[in-house]
Amino acid sequence: MTSSFRAVNRTGKALGWSVWIGIALIAATLALALVLWKLQAIRAAQVPELPVISQISTFTLTNQAGQIVTLDTMKGRVWVADIIFTSCAGPCPGMTRRMREVQDALTVDSRAHLVTLTTDAGTDTPPVLLKYAEKFGANAQRWDFLTGDKRMIANLAMDGLKLTAVAKKPEERVDDADLFVHSTIFVIVDKQGRLRGSFETQGEMVEWPESKRQILAAIKKLESEP
Repeated sequence: MTSSFRAVNRTGKALGWSVWIGIALIAATLALALVLWKLQAIRAAQVPELPVISQISTFTLTNQAGQIVTLDTMKGRVWVADIIFTSCAGPCPGMTRRMREVQDALTVDSRAHLVTLTTDAGTDTPPVLLKYAEKFGANAQRWDFLTGDKRMIANLAMDGLKLTAVAKKPEERVDDADLFVHSTIFVIVDKQGRLRGSFETQGEMVEWPESKRQILAAIKKLESEP
C-alpha cells in the first residue's frame, strides 16, 4: 500500500504542476493579447501631421467621362491624388491598384475623392482613361482620371501637388513605354484646396499597409475639419 500511495502522490503532484503550468500559460497569453491590443489601439489613434504645404491654383481639366473638373468642383471635398500614364509598364499599375485599395477602404459616408493625373495628355484622352479606369475597377463617382492642356497639368502636378513628372529623352528610354520619370507618392488635399501631406507607395522601405492606414487616417482627420 505504501508503494501505491507514493505512486498516487507522485501522480497528484505531476497533475498539480501541469495545472499550474497551464494556468500560467493562459495568463501569459492573455497578458500578451492585452499588450498587443493596446499597441494596436495606440497605433490606430495615431494620425500623421498635416500642415498646410501649398494652396492649389485654379485649374480646368477633363475626366474620363468627358466632364470638366475644376478646383471649384473639388472644393468642400478631401481628395487624394497621384500621377501616372496609361502605357506605363513600371510603377503605374501598382500605384493604381493601391489607389483602388484606398477607394475600397473608404466608408460609405465619406465624401473623399480620388484624382489621378496623366503625364501623357497627348495619348491619354478621356476614352483611353475611361478604359484604364474600368480596368482597375475605379468608381466613377469617387475617382477622376484627368487629362487636358499639358501646361495646366504640369502646373497642377508640380506647382500645386508637388508631383514630379519629366519626359525622358529618346536615347534614355529602355523601351517604347518608358516615356516619363514621375513621382510615386500619393498626396492629400483638404476641403479648401490646400496640399496637406504626401505618402510613399513604392520602394523596398515602404510598408504599404501602414501607408494606407495613414492615408485613411488623414482623410478622416481632414474631413472632420470645417
